[in-house]
Amino acid sequence: MHVRVRLDGARPRRWHAALLRRIAGLPGIHAVSIDDAPAPAAWPSAADLLFKLEALVHGVSPTGSDDLPVAELAPWRRDDSKPDLVLDLCGDRPTGAATWQLAFDGRRGEEALLASLLAAAVPQVALVEDGSVLAQGRLGSDRPGIVLASFDDALARTVTLVTATLRQRLTGPGGRRQTAAWCDGTAARGRALTVPSLGARAARMLAGALIHRLYRICYNAPHWRCGWRPLNGPDLITLGRLPEATWTVLPDDGRRFYADPFPIAVDGTTHLFVEDFPHATGKAIISTVRFGPDGPEGTPVPVLEEAHHLSYPFVFERAGSIWMVPESSAAGTVDLYRATRFPGGWVKEATLLAGVVASDATLVEHGGRWWIFATVRDAERDAPAGWGSFHDALHLWSAPDFLGPYTPHPANPVLVDPSFARPAGRIVARGGQLIRPVQDCAKGYGRALALARIDRLDQESFAQSITARVTTGPTWPGSRLHTVNAGGGIECIDGSARAPRLRVPSRFRRPPARPPEPVPGTGFRQPD
Repeated sequence: MHVRVRLDGARPRRWHAALLRRIAGLPGIHAVSIDDAPAPAAWPSAADLLFKLEALVHGVSPTGSDDLPVAELAPWRRDDSKPDLVLDLCGDRPTGAATWQLAFDGRRGEEALLASLLAAAVPQVALVEDGSVLAQGRLGSDRPGIVLASFDDALARTVTLVTATLRQRLTGPGGRRQTAAWCDGTAARGRALTVPSLGARAARMLAGALIHRLYRICYNAPHWRCGWRPLNGPDLITLGRLPEATWTVLPDDGRRFYADPFPIAVDGTTHLFVEDFPHATGKAIISTVRFGPDGPEGTPVPVLEEAHHLSYPFVFERAGSIWMVPESSAAGTVDLYRATRFPGGWVKEATLLAGVVASDATLVEHGGRWWIFATVRDAERDAPAGWGSFHDALHLWSAPDFLGPYTPHPANPVLVDPSFARPAGRIVARGGQLIRPVQDCAKGYGRALALARIDRLDQESFAQSITARVTTGPTWPGSRLHTVNAGGGIECIDGSARAPRLRVPSRFRRPPARPPEPVPGTGFRQPD
């Protein structure tokens, strides 16, 4: 297939080159060319000023939105044959069966994406052929409110969506195709970015950055906290809301936080595994604490540390052993560990996935196969650690055994939406159906939980339906709700808290009611 990409030659960007390289690397593509005549819509010069201000104030650097030297488009300029498909990024070419057009919130062009972000919306992207939607998704950002960062994240995920749709057209399945109306005029429209409005926005930006800086001087941020409660009745997933019961906070010393709680019962004893994040190092390890009838017996002690950051200790029992798949996205792998002297003695048994920046890998057995759910940052030559948001692109892999080997789902990413993609705990069975806790990151990381019923999960397709959205409330105050897991007679969640940097002198602090016991077989000392 010969694909011709219509882009604005007056404003070539880095994401255009990334898209061209991705398309050229697909099986079945024998030629890629460009139509780079200047686009009729004018990019507002005030947007460039805004991007420069945000880069200066917030310390962000442009990636996909950065200008591309025109010379780098030279290899793609060829008119030796008629294209089989035109990918129109500007929206100024005739529609038809052989033309795919890109729209943001129902309007064509990068200006529509900018307008959506200026209106503080979560942009919807659609790839349309002759009036039918081939693929669509909602575009997340790791730094919502910063237009430059959000714009770059959206462009990165647009490359993901376009490439995946073209790959499926070439190799099958066609999975995401649906008929729908578009360009309906209901899209969010931002205010015109004039010089006066830019000045007002810059003033708000500087004030917000100052407040944010002062907050970080006074508080450790972010600072998460884990809550637990005895599970004597319906759990959060069954209720579809926060229970009325009181949650007890797992105490920390203010110099570290605990997050991603995963409880498990082994030989009649409950252990809680958590991400243990010391603010001084900025690199998390995995720790655990034993629970008795009255709650935690001491404080969490380290059981697993690597050279890279670890979190989300997905722990489970299988084949007579206890296993853990902690998040190791900083290493570009998904690794499987086995406990040789539980709750310690963890040794790496296998690398389940390599060369992938995957967040919160969650395993489940279904339909005679094992599945891995994770959100993925896309790989790119100029960004080896991945680019785009960590939260909005759900990928699946499956294997005949939990040890692997795992193969990617042909429809990856099976979902693009920051509200319902990223895992938030174990997948559980309810009434013969699988319920998947997910993070709602549309307005920021871990803002709320949602519960997704898995309607289809096989090697051809995936579908889910949202059954509930769960936010903080009187029994769990705060601004975020991030993970939910149950096991060993307790249910655990986590969320944000304030942790002042100024510490109370030790002589005024109450000592723990019971000294913590060392974890056997770990080689770790009790934290200070």
